[in-house]
Amino acid sequence: MHIVVFGAAGKTGRLLVTQARAAGHEVVAATRRPGVGDVTADVTDTAAVADAVAGADAVLSVLGRPLSREPVTLYSRGVANLLAARPKRLVVVSSSVMDPRWRPTGERFFNTVLDPLVNRRLGRTSHEDMRRMEALVRASDVDWTIVRPSGLFDHPAPTEYEVAEDVADGLFTARADLAAAVLAQVTDDRFVRKAMAVITTEVRPSMLGLLWREAVVGKSA
Repeated sequence: MHIVVFGAAGKTGRLLVTQARAAGHEVVAATRRPGVGDVTADVTDTAAVADAVAGADAVLSVLGRPLSREPVTLYSRGVANLLAARPKRLVVVSSSVMDPRWRPTGERFFNTVLDPLVNRRLGRTSHEDMRRMEALVRASDVDWTIVRPSGLFDHPAPTEYEVAEDVADGLFTARADLAAAVLAQVTDDRFVRKAMAVITTEVRPSMLGLLWREAVVGKSA
């Protein structure tokens, strides 16, 4: 299949491109910086997005940016342009934070301290824009899937990750598992026009190490 990946220069994006090519797909890695991917296409540039998406069987968006208190429009502007290009199949990455029921079992410190401080305060503007993105996707008539990972961390290979509609009971998602779950939606129709949560349960990162890398150092999807 002909797949276009936006956010291909990010940590999840690079894994997704590698996995998709290993699976035999024809992959176009779209990035905003010249010379980094296969095509230069800033997702906020309507014309560039339309050119990059033309002829694709599926468009996969793994856009991400560090959490910040500054206003964020990347997710909603990017998805608006992707939808305007009329893709046959659209898969976008959002966050487990989008579901108010997401309260991982047994994670008291996260639920009472880290979630309010990091997700609801530091990440407020990013998550507000993700909500705008999800609303645009849900209002469209394309075959879409919204993928909601939990706290992202690095792991060398995909695991036996778990998926569930809307929300899953888990705190972490390995980027390799997120990439695999996104890629699976190209040929799996179980979550067409639905949100799908994906969590990793076989391995678990250090909470303090993850907090430092993701919130302090500022690494994103």
